[in-house]
Amino acid sequence: MASILKRKDSYFIMVSVGYDSDGKQIRKTMNWRPEEGMTEKQIEKALNEQAVLFEKKVMSGQVLDDNVTFDEFTKRWLTDYAEINLAPKTLSRYKAMLERILPAIGHIKLGKLQAHHLMELYKDMGNDINRRGISYLATDECKEYLKQTGLSKDYISRMSGVHVNTIYNIFRGVPVAGETVEKVCEALDLDFEDDFETSKPLTGLSNKTINHHHRLISSILNQAVFWQVIASNMASRVKPPKVERKEAKYLDEKQTAKLLKLLEDESPLHQTMIKMFIYSGLRRGELCALEWKDIDFENNLISVCRSSQYIPGKGIFTKETKTETSDWTIKLPLQAFEMLKEYKKVQKEDQLRAGDKWVNTDRIFTQWNGEAIHPDSITGWFREFIQKTDLPQVSIHSLRHTNITLLIAAGVPLRTVSYRAGHAQTSTTANIYSHAIRTADEMAADVLDDILKPKKVATLNI
Repeated sequence: MASILKRKDSYFIMVSVGYDSDGKQIRKTMNWRPEEGMTEKQIEKALNEQAVLFEKKVMSGQVLDDNVTFDEFTKRWLTDYAEINLAPKTLSRYKAMLERILPAIGHIKLGKLQAHHLMELYKDMGNDINRRGISYLATDECKEYLKQTGLSKDYISRMSGVHVNTIYNIFRGVPVAGETVEKVCEALDLDFEDDFETSKPLTGLSNKTINHHHRLISSILNQAVFWQVIASNMASRVKPPKVERKEAKYLDEKQTAKLLKLLEDESPLHQTMIKMFIYSGLRRGELCALEWKDIDFENNLISVCRSSQYIPGKGIFTKETKTETSDWTIKLPLQAFEMLKEYKKVQKEDQLRAGDKWVNTDRIFTQWNGEAIHPDSITGWFREFIQKTDLPQVSIHSLRHTNITLLIAAGVPLRTVSYRAGHAQTSTTANIYSHAIRTADEMAADVLDDILKPKKVATLNI
């Protein structure tokens, strides 16, 4: 039978589950706080119900306590919370981060986890020079050897379990993750140390990455508090390394005009996609997931309702958009729709060439056979394209920053810009694009100066 002890404004419920090897009684406990305004009768009834329910959970093994290790609790957190509530890509990223976290603190019981454990972990992460998190380049000798073998990239992909686009990156001299290199080396009997070299000096994780790990640990411990496994979140008492804020990279008006001019010699697919990034300000996944049914040619509107993503082992999949706005529709310049009309003709020609191999997905941007385009493919293409120009070396995501920055600089209201960007709150837009807001503010001051400064009155000499 559960024991109940009244505290100031809460109740302490305790259930005994026997004795340990030392003869010490093992107890499971929880705190219950009645809702404000409840009568004594209501409190008594609810308290008894809580006690009975808690005892049933304890006896069925559903209740955890602070004697459980961080590793054991994390497994429970993954199945009972993360896999239910988190987006697939977020879950995949968290699992990858846990591969670094659990070996360090997984063995520690939640009740014994201290601030110094986390501080030591973050310090080690800053000094970590193992292969995880480091990118590698194939040596010239390795690339030449791979060519000489005559093995196709598709074959290497199947042998190693690495996506074919990543295999292309290895041949092109693009940095890839250490975990990927290990798979390729194992499949082709290559020597990691001889055939690959680090793309940059061996250093520990960045402060930003360490902060990501800290937030994950804190999130797990917050859930432990919510489930009443522990009383407080130890991570809240630890300050991770400070992250220097970096302003978003973007192209200015002249640079954007030059980029649009340079794109005229590129393929219809790449030309259209890059221009659409600039016209729309969409995220990569959102643009890749656009379908023809999302385009309203009559009113020059596009609807954004999904995002295309890729996770190793799962492949390309579609999820709901990041925005919390249920009906996210934006208007684009007329030239954007004229461009899409021309591109649709090109896609029809591709469909005819593919014949019965064409997969009708209704996607705007596809592979040669109509299947969904891999989001990383446009990223890799643009990286190589921009390197051949004298423009700032921006990323594909910088084109989104370019769109938003140009709108703010042109005086478009922040609320409108925030809506078009798919931000749930204008504060998000303001924080990320403070540089553009400062510029617009300076322009506003200049305008006021022109309007309000005393005008010289011409005098007539008679």
